Amino acid sequence: MATRRSWNQMWPSFLVKLWVLSLVLDFKIISLAANDNNGGSSIGFASSSLNTCKNTNYQSFLPPPYQNISNMICTPVWHTYELRYLQNDQTTTIILSAPYSVGWVGIGFSKDGMMVGSSVMVGWINKHGHAKIKQCYLRGKKPSEVIEDKGELPLNNLPAAVATNGAEIHLAFQLQMATPLERQQVLLAFSSKYPKNNNHLSKHDDKTSFVFDFTSGSKGPESSNNELIQMRKNHGIVGIIGWGLILPIGVIIARYFKHKDPQWFYLHAAIQFVGFTFGLGTIILGLQLYSKMSAHIPAHRGIGIFVFVLSILQILALFLRPNKDSKIRRIWNLYHNWFGRLALLFAAMNIVLGIQAAGEGKELKISYGFLFGITVLVAIVLEVLAYLKRQEMKSLPPNFQIDPFRGESTFPTHL
Repeated sequence: MATRRSWNQMWPSFLVKLWVLSLVLDFKIISLAANDNNGGSSIGFASSSLNTCKNTNYQSFLPPPYQNISNMICTPVWHTYELRYLQNDQTTTIILSAPYSVGWVGIGFSKDGMMVGSSVMVGWINKHGHAKIKQCYLRGKKPSEVIEDKGELPLNNLPAAVATNGAEIHLAFQLQMATPLERQQVLLAFSSKYPKNNNHLSKHDDKTSFVFDFTSGSKGPESSNNELIQMRKNHGIVGIIGWGLILPIGVIIARYFKHKDPQWFYLHAAIQFVGFTFGLGTIILGLQLYSKMSAHIPAHRGIGIFVFVLSILQILALFLRPNKDSKIRRIWNLYHNWFGRLALLFAAMNIVLGIQAAGEGKELKISYGFLFGITVLVAIVLEVLAYLKRQEMKSLPPNFQIDPFRGESTFPTHL
């Protein structure tokens, strides 16, 4: 019995230490992922901005009229990618030059800097040496959601062209615009694998997005695009801290530490209020992103609003908490407990949807998966320990035993 009690006392502290260690590792992974993403982008742009465009003679490999177009504005945009364009009246001619060996290269135009919902021009040279270029509409991130020969780019009647010259591939096409292009979100991507059956695109190996100013021939202020990217990361990190860390801690305290009365209640209320503050910050950042990027992610946005409404109801429940002797206390307990569990369940789903929609790398997915797994493991172990404790209490003999059927009287009958 003493051994069981010592283990019951040691396990919770061990789990807390394990949880804290996992959180430290988790935030290190998040910060490293953010630094790698920011660092990779900035290094790529910095190295490109130091270079000048190569003097390429298109007359030797591109068909007319692309081979005869002169005075095109050229800007290095990503690694050794070069973007050339010329706007004349209502016609905009674009030529993208990129390193190439096998696979495909694409340039896309987006409304919000996101891949989903954008229209792209994809070019490649197939295994038989035939040049292929087509417009695609990215309805989703899966290969099956890439719609070939569809899109919102206003291509004119002049066929688009793609050709290789040395170790480079060149995509050329013309847009018929009612008004000239100005500031535009541009996507670049490539893959080392051929499109399947010369139609369905394989997943990209790498990608980038930036704002390109077609009026000045520059990528424009990178700070505005970087600001949106950072705001998107802050939105995700604040959501993970609030809904994936702080609020679950408050729930665990309320369920497994009620024997520390009334400390557990004050600690639970304080932690949940802090978590609600983080949730409110997540909503505010999400609204700012929606207004600045017009990001249309209905599932993520709808679930976020639903979870936030549930959290408001939970805060209101704190002020409407009836006394223990009240007849409706049991109904209040059911409402508070199950609404809280429902909010955490949908919050976890929404975090996964947000990571997926933002196109974050495996580091953040693994990081949140590790945090979620540790949280579930801690809850399971504490639930088992609580069950063992209840069984132990049931097996203990009562402190006083009074047998009313004994023949002798225990107390005197006469004073």
